[in-house]
Amino acid sequence: MKPITKLFFLLIGFSAFSQSPWTQEKGKFYTQLSFTTIPSYNELFGDPDYTISGKITDNTMQLYGEYGLSDNSTLIVNIPYKLIHHKELVNPCLVAPCPEYSNKENSLGNIEIGLKHNFYKKTWILSGQFSMETNTASFDENSGIRTGYDALTFSPLFLVGKSFGKSYLQTYIGTKLRTNNYSSNFKIGGEYGGKISKSIWLTGFLDIEKSFKNGNIVLPTSNLASGLYVNDQEYGVLGIKAIGEFSDNFGVTASLPAAFFGNNVAKQVALSFGIYKKF
Repeated sequence: MKPITKLFFLLIGFSAFSQSPWTQEKGKFYTQLSFTTIPSYNELFGDPDYTISGKITDNTMQLYGEYGLSDNSTLIVNIPYKLIHHKELVNPCLVAPCPEYSNKENSLGNIEIGLKHNFYKKTWILSGQFSMETNTASFDENSGIRTGYDALTFSPLFLVGKSFGKSYLQTYIGTKLRTNNYSSNFKIGGEYGGKISKSIWLTGFLDIEKSFKNGNIVLPTSNLASGLYVNDQEYGVLGIKAIGEFSDNFGVTASLPAAFFGNNVAKQVALSFGIYKKF
């Protein structure tokens, strides 16, 4: 496999999928363990922006894997484990200074499985991907902490990419179709990256999701108060990713995305780090 092709399996990122059109070779296996944190926030995007009571720290441990079923078809599995901490002041406050209390929820998020198939790979790489997020998340009604959507999510994507020696370009377009009266989303984005030294790759990326606003789910008041996995979430993100290669089969990754618009999502920068191993 050419080095530029190997790179695309490293650019999994820290969302559920990298949206890369490149597939694994038959029998090859790629794994990545990552940690993403959205630290201490209480402001969310909206129209207008709004605040929640207290501060939330949203952490995610994520195990991602790809396996080559054939040279053209790849099985994808993503398992997120959420660690959410909500800290706020006691209300009503009877003493000064007001004491703090916190709620925590450590639980699975929405496990995702999918299949990516390449149907053209000459000058440009053209592929399709279909995935499903399962309803494996939890919800604590007292605290309002939710670790994922209370729904199934089906995501068909069309993927396009091209390599240019020591750089590459890829883009994607598709939808996220949710059940249980959640709104579905339109999704589009892409990235461009290249090798800046012997063992370091640097990538810039864009990721946009817009809600169709076609759902009318009624969520508990406590969930609306926390803003976690509520309806009509949408965002536009610009960011950079870096990859450090220790060997052909092992390395580290880092990602820094920042939203330039959003709705019902944290108005805070997310930080991600990971390690990968290929077999």
